[in-house]
Amino acid sequence: MNILCKVNIVPVEYAVAVDRFLAESDLAPGSRRVYRISLTSWTWALVGSVAPAGTGRRKASPPVVPLAMLDDPSARPRLAAAVEQRRRQAGTRTVNRELSALRSAISWWQFRDWVRTDPTLGLRQPASPLTPLQPLSDVQVAALFRLPAGLREQAFWHLLRDSGASAQAVLALNAHMVDGRSRRARTDAEPIAWSAGTWQLLSWLLAGRRDGPVFVTDRRAPAGTSASDRCPLTGRGRMSYRRAAEIFTEHTRPLDPAGRGWMLHQLRSGHALTA
Repeated sequence: MNILCKVNIVPVEYAVAVDRFLAESDLAPGSRRVYRISLTSWTWALVGSVAPAGTGRRKASPPVVPLAMLDDPSARPRLAAAVEQRRRQAGTRTVNRELSALRSAISWWQFRDWVRTDPTLGLRQPASPLTPLQPLSDVQVAALFRLPAGLREQAFWHLLRDSGASAQAVLALNAHMVDGRSRRARTDAEPIAWSAGTWQLLSWLLAGRRDGPVFVTDRRAPAGTSASDRCPLTGRGRMSYRRAAEIFTEHTRPLDPAGRGWMLHQLRSGHALTA
């Protein structure tokens, strides 16, 4: 009886409510982590602040927010402003995903009478842009390759440009698929080949690794990550498309006259693409 009463106590803090929502969800471990990042990002908006961008957001301590703030009349205009700001900062797809996560959590909290209102009601998810995005020119690519980015990023970007393969296909590569002699990937999916310069970057990146993902994260993979998506030597997980795209946009924002940053698929040479 005491346990039931404790479970039914309404959380005071937003962060505690997020913990309860995720603990009782049926999300996979990787999805649960993405949801947590997305839900945490809204805390800055709820107090009228702007969330740090890129890696700064991951390292920053989020503000402490009462769950009751969602019922405050100021919540909706603050979230609306944050949606537009986040769209300019991270892109339409990212903000739509983050807004969907917040709506799912609020719906769960409303069902338990933890909050009365949904401040996201009436907020329109930004439409995906239809304006064609031109592939990066040789001049732009040269500027990109001069950036002081890490070995992983440079190898990834060079491989995308060389091969014309999709980012998803490149991120799916494992170390044993990489054939240095032929400078090709041994895969049944789309063909992936690269130049001698790119092979030099890849060989440095793969030094001592003969199995596991070619492109891995900076941290150890969370518990529950499948062995196929984890490096057996370092324990780091396979780089996700979401994180790779975020890093690329963050690095290229200073190169983009519009200040938004470029998108990964613009690295692929060929016809104009759409977002």
